[in-house]
Amino acid sequence: MELPADDRVSSPYTGYTRAHWEAAADALLAAVEPYATPDRALYHLPGDRVSRSGRLSDGLEGFARTLLLAAFRRDETALGRYAEGLTAGPGGVWPRITDRGQPLVEAASVALALRLTRPLLWDRLDDAVRGRTAAWLADALTAEPWPCNWELFPVTVAGFLAETGHREEAARKVIGRGLERIEDWYAGDGWYTDGDGRKFDYYNGWAMHLYPVLHAWLAGDAELLDVYGRRLSRHLADCARLFGGDGAPVHQGRSLTYRFATTAPLWLGALTGHTPLSAGETRRLASGALRYFLDGGAVDERGLLPLGWLGPDTTLVQSYSGPASPYWASKGFLGLLLPPGHEVWTAREEPAPADRADAAHPVPAPNWLLQSTRSDGLVRLHNHGSEDVRYDPYYTRLGYSTATAPVPSYDNSVIVDGDPSRTGIEPLGTGEGWTASRHTGRAGITVTSLVTVRGAVEVRAHLVAGAAPGTPVRVTGWPSGPGIRSELTPVSGLSAEVTGPDGGGAGAGRAAADGSSEQPAGASGDGVHAELAGADGPSAEAAGVPGASGVTGGGGSTLFVALVRLTGEADPLPLAELVSVTVREADAARPGHELRVSWASGPDTAFRFTAPDGGPAGSPWSVAPR
Repeated sequence: MELPADDRVSSPYTGYTRAHWEAAADALLAAVEPYATPDRALYHLPGDRVSRSGRLSDGLEGFARTLLLAAFRRDETALGRYAEGLTAGPGGVWPRITDRGQPLVEAASVALALRLTRPLLWDRLDDAVRGRTAAWLADALTAEPWPCNWELFPVTVAGFLAETGHREEAARKVIGRGLERIEDWYAGDGWYTDGDGRKFDYYNGWAMHLYPVLHAWLAGDAELLDVYGRRLSRHLADCARLFGGDGAPVHQGRSLTYRFATTAPLWLGALTGHTPLSAGETRRLASGALRYFLDGGAVDERGLLPLGWLGPDTTLVQSYSGPASPYWASKGFLGLLLPPGHEVWTAREEPAPADRADAAHPVPAPNWLLQSTRSDGLVRLHNHGSEDVRYDPYYTRLGYSTATAPVPSYDNSVIVDGDPSRTGIEPLGTGEGWTASRHTGRAGITVTSLVTVRGAVEVRAHLVAGAAPGTPVRVTGWPSGPGIRSELTPVSGLSAEVTGPDGGGAGAGRAAADGSSEQPAGASGDGVHAELAGADGPSAEAAGVPGASGVTGGGGSTLFVALVRLTGEADPLPLAELVSVTVREADAARPGHELRVSWASGPDTAFRFTAPDGGPAGSPWSVAPR
């Protein structure tokens, strides 16, 4: 994809201006055009894959999602091509909108695009075409959505129908019902869970905030916009920290093939005036993500976005993914609704959070800790509260980053008696430099996990309770990525493994905690590290995932501690020079386990693992700072 020369003189980070965004949008629209059917009602993008909804639905998805891009671009020539498709599609070619069917999703993109470009597209259509389109969209008012972000698709369709006088009374009822439904999932501090449970990911930005805020903004409803706008602004204070210094978003959650749709809430804040970010910071973050993907090869030789991340990647494909699914990336071009003279386009780019300083930022609603380091621009997400068992491993691992992807050999996991599962996660809190959680595995064994960080260094502790003496336990660290070093050093209850290419620990030594003595546990030894160079993008096939193994003791609960580091520094200081740890195991006189962490720079921190009434085996242990 050819873009204008950047302007690094006035923009010291990405150098991207509005002209770069316009050129990228134009190139993406031009690339899909050859794949339109003769009547332009469907876009059948190339690829062997067909989604579970079928080829016809996939063709509608191609039309709807690229129409959304044309709407943000507001190019009358491109919109004219989509007007031809609207003549043939509704009431004829397109599949009907039915309960929990994919056309309901695509109807929202069609309706939003028509609402955004009403003078340029809708108002120029023949009455018959408008009537057929409105009739097709009206099925969204009665179709049952899945109980998640899908509740907002009927809301989005209804907003357009109400505005244009079609089924207005029914449409307003649908809007009220859908907006009421998402209140059940608002977890506070700007975060929604995507339906029941604790499903926190990028759907917060590109769905749960996007649709209500745009609806309120387009409807001119100041009261509603105030409610949703304040939530968006609070969300952006955390969202801005999910991007690395190279522009990469943290590799967590489902539908990652939407790529730079992660930037939609950034633009939305600027568009509506509900953002804590400066204009220069907004453009630096959004442009950083776009440049990361375009420079990294996300667009193939045909100019298309394949299913994947930087290139094709089947590990990111879900059953609902079709060839055109990646074009929800169109949401990332929302900023083109801002006029050329808007300050977000004219201000000098300013540093993003990952550019400014090392940070350990707690995010209470999902119970995350976001750890970033300025020297390498890496962001690491320590997950102690988000899960969705349908999409493991992109939800249930202990850690995600901007430079790595989950691997099949269970990176960032604690594996008890061969069981790597981590479901039913119970948040135990997050604070300055730490976060903790608890989960229960098979046979009622509980694992209480803590991570505390400084700079790039992590101290990870896992209290295993309710397991028989001698039960094997294995903990793993980060996979590696291009120029990224992953390290894990055993501290207490563990010994280093010799890992192979699959990250396994066959032949590894073991060491059990001794149960009661107060033991200094410094970062002795070299530990295990894995490095991989020459790969593109987050590493899905690391050279090795460092790990350490041990066995449970006889006291009913055993604390396993390791030092972990993921860094892009070429020659980092040894872990032993940066941190030391002291562990006191529980005994009859003092039933709680204690962990004291001494940092080379900064004050010591201490944590206590406790259980009710002295903590019988399998009891619900907790952990908190002392």
